[in-house]
Amino acid sequence: MASPFVAVGTATADQAAIQNGAFWPAIDPDDCRTVMALDGSVTDARLRAALIGAMGEANQLLTPWAAPHLEAGHATLAAVPAQHIDGSSLKVHQYRTAVYHLAAAALTEHLRSIDTSRQGNAAADVLETPIDTHRRTAHWMLNDLRGNPRSTIELI
Repeated sequence: MASPFVAVGTATADQAAIQNGAFWPAIDPDDCRTVMALDGSVTDARLRAALIGAMGEANQLLTPWAAPHLEAGHATLAAVPAQHIDGSSLKVHQYRTAVYHLAAAALTEHLRSIDTSRQGNAAADVLETPIDTHRRTAHWMLNDLRGNPRSTIELI
C-alpha cells in the first residue's frame, strides 16, 4: 500500500549550487540529496526552496557569531580558524550539516497528510520523531560551530 505522505515527483542531477552571500558557503542541492538520502519524491523545486529557507534560518542564527569574525578580517566561513577535515574547514562541514538537517525537517513537516482520520493522524505522529531529530541535529551543529555547548541545563 502506498504511503499518503509520498508525493511522486522528479529529481534531476546537476542542480546549480545556491549562492549564499560573501561569508557563507554555497549549498549544493545534489550533495544535500545524496547526504540526506532524499529520493525523487522530493522535487528539485521543493528541495531548493527548503534549502533556501534553511540557509536563511542558519544565517540569521549565526549573524551575531559571524560579525566579530568579519571584523577580524575573515572574509568567509572557510577562513575562520578551525580544524580541517577531508580538505575542508570543520566549521563549513558543521554549517552544511545544519542547513541539510533544517531543510530535511522542513521537507518532512510538509509530508504530513491533511487526512484527519485515525490512520492519517497515526501516520503524521510517526513523522514527529524524524522532524525533532533533524532539528536537534541542526541546532547541535550550529552550537558546535559557535563553540557553544549543545545543551544548557540549569537547576531551578
